[in-house]
Amino acid sequence: MSSDLSLQQIAESVTKSVLNASDKDLEGFQKIIEETIKVRDGHRNLQKMIKNYSTSTIQRS
Repeated sequence: MSSDLSLQQIAESVTKSVLNASDKDLEGFQKIIEETIKVRDGHRNLQKMIKNYSTSTIQRS
């Protein structure tokens, strides 16, 4: 069984926390989300680079 949370589970638990959060907590949460997006984008770019490298290596063979 996977221990990964679904997007809906995350949204439901975050909603409860956000309603009671201070401005400082919300600023921290926003920074986490922004960095998470950067990591996700970096991962996508890395996957594209690997795919392109693999494709070019196969074509050279």
